[in-house]
Amino acid sequence: MKTVFETEFAGRKLSVESGEIAKQADGSVLVRFGDTVVLATACCADEPKEGDFFPLTVNYEEKSYAVGKIPGSFLRREGRPGEHATLSARLIDRPIRPLFADGFRNEVQIVATVMSCDRDNTPEMTGMLGASLALCVSDIPFDGPVAGVYVGRVNGELIIDPTEEQAAQSDINLAVAGTEEAIMMVEAGAAEVPEEEMLDAIMFGFEAIKKLCAWQKEIIAQIGKPKREIQLYQADPAIKADIDSRIGERLKKAISIFDKLERQDAVDALKKEIIEDYDHREYEDEHDHKMSMLMVNDILEGMVAAEVRRLITEEKIRPDGRKVDEIRPLDCQIDLLPRAHGSAMFTRGQTQVIGTTTLGPLADKQLIDNLTSEEERRFMHHYNFPPYSVGEIGRMGSPGRREIGHGKLGERALSYVLPTEEEFPYTIRCVADVVESNGSSSQASICANCMSLMASGVPIKGIVSGIAMGLITSGPLDGNHPYTILTDIQGLEDHFGDMDFKCAGTAKGLTALQMDIKIHGVTREVLSEALAQANRARAEIRAKIEECIPEPRKEVSKYAPKMVTFKIPTDKIREVIGKGGETIQGMVRECGGAAIDVEDDGTITIYHSDRAMIEKAKAMIDDITREARIGEIFEGKVTRVEDYGAFVNLFGDTDGLCHVSRLKWDYVDNAADIVKVGDSLKVVVIGLDEKGKVKVSHREFEEKPEGYVERPEREARPKGHGGFNGKGGRDSRGPRGNSHGPRGGKNDR
Repeated sequence: MKTVFETEFAGRKLSVESGEIAKQADGSVLVRFGDTVVLATACCADEPKEGDFFPLTVNYEEKSYAVGKIPGSFLRREGRPGEHATLSARLIDRPIRPLFADGFRNEVQIVATVMSCDRDNTPEMTGMLGASLALCVSDIPFDGPVAGVYVGRVNGELIIDPTEEQAAQSDINLAVAGTEEAIMMVEAGAAEVPEEEMLDAIMFGFEAIKKLCAWQKEIIAQIGKPKREIQLYQADPAIKADIDSRIGERLKKAISIFDKLERQDAVDALKKEIIEDYDHREYEDEHDHKMSMLMVNDILEGMVAAEVRRLITEEKIRPDGRKVDEIRPLDCQIDLLPRAHGSAMFTRGQTQVIGTTTLGPLADKQLIDNLTSEEERRFMHHYNFPPYSVGEIGRMGSPGRREIGHGKLGERALSYVLPTEEEFPYTIRCVADVVESNGSSSQASICANCMSLMASGVPIKGIVSGIAMGLITSGPLDGNHPYTILTDIQGLEDHFGDMDFKCAGTAKGLTALQMDIKIHGVTREVLSEALAQANRARAEIRAKIEECIPEPRKEVSKYAPKMVTFKIPTDKIREVIGKGGETIQGMVRECGGAAIDVEDDGTITIYHSDRAMIEKAKAMIDDITREARIGEIFEGKVTRVEDYGAFVNLFGDTDGLCHVSRLKWDYVDNAADIVKVGDSLKVVVIGLDEKGKVKVSHREFEEKPEGYVERPEREARPKGHGGFNGKGGRDSRGPRGNSHGPRGGKNDR
């Protein structure tokens, strides 16, 4: 039976429908927020899956019909998830995953399908609410509910789930998720906002989350199913005790080795000793053998985790011997790659990233096809994590969810310091290639590409540095259990820790945040302490970057396209482009492949690595768009001679008629008696009309006879010459003829 629940949230109607759609799923709800509609479903396998991890999958499905569009693909149907859908799926996954019990091995799939999209009412957070409710009303064991909101700030006022117009004006773009008790996830971009102001925004969002969670509990109380019994994975205590007695002390020593690879080799040798022993024992069947080996691996992993956590929380000793707030050794270099427009390498301990910046014309903007209002993107930041960076062999190909997420985080962090399109009319692409990794490679990519941007001559507004903070707890964050916040976490601390909190920004404030946790939430106190510790670390990294490159270069690379920007009257755009783009394409060919972007407001930007080609193209456009002015003097070539006068080319394809009476002060019967085609003739503009006719005179440059009397100008005798249009006088089809067809496309080259 269909049940509907309604409330008001952020000044808008929010409703949940259950019992009518997708009834065979373990849990399903249809959530409506304004005109946004998301169907959320949850299904759980009956039996646990073999493996040492929780197999949770979150799918965020964007349907083009949700915004009244037909997909732009060749097949005209939705294909693989785009970047926005992937990032939205990660946004939902991150706060939900920690709320399943340890040892949960049954496969769970959550699908959030956006069926109607009102961009003023967030489909992403509507999907998160739906995913939480689908799990909570089902029989799947889940320690929810959870909810998320967007927070913006316009003119100093914090706003929950801002509209699209408000978001465009906001200096904070924050996504925060949590339970009624604590914050679970933070994702933010900000225009250099101080830490305390960002904390206020996070807590403002948290208060709204509490209301959503309380409302969900009311719904769950009415329609929630009893939870099924799930067999949670647990290691055999006897096997655990046996392994600990044999290698426990040696494992502690191995974990204390500074170098990552040496430490890993030592730990792997001890693991191998145990694994080979249990692998060669006798078992009843292959299944028992397989399950036993999975358990042994899990016990070994748990022993490493327990020792890492003990060292940090009890002895305040990190695996590599650093203090809890100490950064690994730093190194910065620029100009590694001579032909890249900008290149840099940032090294922090055993994490190393090569960043590159490429500049292109605005026509190279990325075209966007998703449910957002974004149609094109001028700045792109791509992150690559090849398997060799961690000494492994693995798949290489299109980016996975993690690479897309890390790339977007770097893009967000750097976007707030970029010059505007008007200030710097280039498309900008940064690439971060991780060549060595031991944790915090996403923040290293931000540092590397901040330097590559400066090396390429992009006038950024400030140096952005990033750091990853960690958290190791000894129990609930209730004030009774000590915890340790770590600066610059390495791989081992990230893997076995409770929090990964990435912070990036300038000296003025934060530009990006991302927090993921493995426990049931963190408090304001923990976040405040982590942000303060991160601020000190970012300042240290920023100082190191400044030693390498203190400010952006004044000029772009000699291999980068140079550019010039200017405006023409909008009524001249058609003439510059020409029929079917014929004129502009001819200029591109004649000017060595120069890229010429033409905007609707008449802004023209010309790009080429050779400044001379830019000037040549500009001169050609100037000639096309230029208009003669009365009193201007030209030294032009005679292009055509009739008995009534001579046509003189002034510039481009603009000719002026020098009437026979204006060739000399004395009477001239036929212009051919004075000039011929190809002669150079100095003239002054003496008249213009609304049809574009240009009248010029030469006689002003000759001595005027004494007693000269002006004679009336005689009309041209009709000889089938047609009208004169000021553009060479060769077209009888109107003031400008029909030499130009419909205007070419925007940015047509």
